[in-house]
Amino acid sequence: MERLEAALEKARQERQNVQTADFAQKTKKAKQSPVRQVEPAVDRWAALKEIRVSNRIARRNRITTMTQGRDSAAYDLLRTRTLRTMKENGWKTLAVTSPNKTCGKTTVSANLAFSMARQEDLRVLVMDLDLRRPAMHRLLNHRPDISLHETLTGQKDMDGAFLRVGRNLAFGLNKAPAPNPSELLQSPRTRAQLDEIQQVFQPDVTIFDMPPMLVSDENFGFLPAVDCGLLISAADSTTIAQLDVCEKELADLTNVLGVVLNKCRYSDNDTGYDYDYY
Repeated sequence: MERLEAALEKARQERQNVQTADFAQKTKKAKQSPVRQVEPAVDRWAALKEIRVSNRIARRNRITTMTQGRDSAAYDLLRTRTLRTMKENGWKTLAVTSPNKTCGKTTVSANLAFSMARQEDLRVLVMDLDLRRPAMHRLLNHRPDISLHETLTGQKDMDGAFLRVGRNLAFGLNKAPAPNPSELLQSPRTRAQLDEIQQVFQPDVTIFDMPPMLVSDENFGFLPAVDCGLLISAADSTTIAQLDVCEKELADLTNVLGVVLNKCRYSDNDTGYDYDYY
């Protein structure tokens, strides 16, 4: 019995010595091998090319919400109501459209975006999808190197199609009209590209500056994929009949966030600068 116990103890000791030597060898190799550095994820939003909109350009193009003041008050109220309704419903995408041209929808889109971006915890993305008559680049006084529609068709990289203004506001601009805009906006490939843009940049709010509803069919194929819509009318050109038709059509396509009455020359001083809304 003593011999058996001695043999078992000897075998146990030998196994322990082998395990200790093996562990020492692995530790030595690990120390000699270089440690692979894991690179942090690149914030592609922060890497976007930054442009500056001067105060002179802002005043000339009626962008009144770059700074807070009396002229931005009505837009700020519109912003607060918009954000509250979108948050309550879990909405993140907003389309801005109008019955006809010259209602000022692009100006409203830009002012709403700048007003939202003054809230530093929000990341706001604006895309010019009025592909027949792109105007946002003129409003910002910046002609992009790459048009947004080139990204939507897969011709260009998405990072080059977006420009950042400040820390938390970015624009997707077009330098020229797109060929076949209706087919482009209704394409499944475009939907997939827009989904990828959302995943890459992770905006809190995305604003689409859309074409007028009565001049093209782009809205009818695109708006069902958008969370909500804002209808911009002009006091000096939009008729009640046009407004009624467009509001009903917008309601059939997406959730109606509200109707803005723009270019109202006779609003009283308490409603802010140049327009009222309801």
